[in-house]
Amino acid sequence: MFLGVDIGTSSSKGVLVTADGAVAARSERAHGVSTPRPGWVEHDAETVWWADFVAITRDLLAAADGATLDGLAVSGIGPCLLPADANGRPLRPAILYGVDTRATTEIAELDAEFGTAAVLERAGSPLTSQAIGPKLRWLARHEPQVAAETRMLLMASSFLVHGLTGRYVLDHQSASQCVPMYDLLRREWAADWAEQVAPGLRLPELAWPTEVIGRVSAAAAASTGLPVGLPVTTGTIDAWAEAASVGVRAPGDAMIMYGTTMFLVQVLTDPRPHPGLWGTCGTWPGTYTLAAGMATSGAVTDWLRHLVGGEFTDLVAAAAQVPVGSRGLLTLPYFAGERTPLFDPDARGIIAGLTLGHGQAEMYRSVLEGIAYGVRHNLAAMTEAGGRAARLVAVGGGTKGGLWTQIVSDVTGLPQQLPADTVGACLGDALLAAEAAGADTSGWNPVIGTIEPYSEHTEEYDSYYRHYRELYECSTAITHFLAREQHRKGALS
Repeated sequence: MFLGVDIGTSSSKGVLVTADGAVAARSERAHGVSTPRPGWVEHDAETVWWADFVAITRDLLAAADGATLDGLAVSGIGPCLLPADANGRPLRPAILYGVDTRATTEIAELDAEFGTAAVLERAGSPLTSQAIGPKLRWLARHEPQVAAETRMLLMASSFLVHGLTGRYVLDHQSASQCVPMYDLLRREWAADWAEQVAPGLRLPELAWPTEVIGRVSAAAAASTGLPVGLPVTTGTIDAWAEAASVGVRAPGDAMIMYGTTMFLVQVLTDPRPHPGLWGTCGTWPGTYTLAAGMATSGAVTDWLRHLVGGEFTDLVAAAAQVPVGSRGLLTLPYFAGERTPLFDPDARGIIAGLTLGHGQAEMYRSVLEGIAYGVRHNLAAMTEAGGRAARLVAVGGGTKGGLWTQIVSDVTGLPQQLPADTVGACLGDALLAAEAAGADTSGWNPVIGTIEPYSEHTEEYDSYYRHYRELYECSTAITHFLAREQHRKGALS
């Protein structure tokens, strides 16, 4: 049997899986994020990452009922910056991925130092709030004592791996998001740029997510209940583990993850840098990926549900009765700024066309349509980069109910496959652990259905999509002014 544990933004999940891919047990722990200042989003590695891992592991071990464990893999949110001392002890809370926007000054500074085009060519991604380099520069500037004591650069997965095995190692996929400190084409640290960003910092050893890089130590076994000597793989970032969980691994395969945010990962055979996307190493040697992430998706539907009251099932049922276009409403879902392909933290949400005749059903459907336009925008950017998706697989909690996924297929004109299990990245972790042990995972989590687009809906959505793109362009000056006012008056992070 194989264990997989994933540390997410708002919860951690784990599974115990048999060699043929059947999920024998599941466990989950909810947690929150800390937002001590506007633009800051953090996790405490000890009380969130490690404590969740230990609790989930003990749950799954109890369910194993003495069965032999053959491997463990972990994943987590990323790219994150957890500064740690020489023993791997955190020196401050972890600075999370692109939702933490504190390092805007440092992004501009590093762009000027290295050159925007040079960064994109060498690192495969532009410098954005997702990048680790600007956050390291921010740390040196604003918390110099912490920076001076930092001996390890850890993320959620590598923090757990170090705690379990004592190894200071990071997978290539995660490392490739440490822009501008990783050379994507050479698949190695860009030592000269790394030294300029974080002088004197020893970077972790690099390995692939499917490699066994250590075994559970006696000390870790005492803390977690895991058997001494259990093989541990390198691990990776959650979205890539989730893609693995649904068989997205061949060139042209792409995952659309429906969650609090929307995330897309497409597999490639070679790097395809694009200024509006993240180009990274893949999960398996010899592969690359293009990745896209919207700042919100399910977060907006949840916001609207709280605003109007009621349950999701009722809102979905009512929205399903509303025709294409939500009776003349158009939503920009940029309620927390936008990541790809705009990279505009000061973008803001808009629901355009409201009249006294519109109700919550039209608003809810319009939000779902707005998110779908964002998916289409990101897929268009992937096509521009030369990475047109040949197969889409839909995963995540948002796939339940059917309306949201149908709208996305209708807006994009593309079918989406549905896997048997959408438990998420932890299942992908177990799969990676199984592959590291030499198990055959080809039959894991098969596709059980396909959502086909309605061509007549796609034709109608085409005009809405064009206006979606235009609405952002013509409203940018206004929304940026409003964002400045919100920051100035402390209204929003």
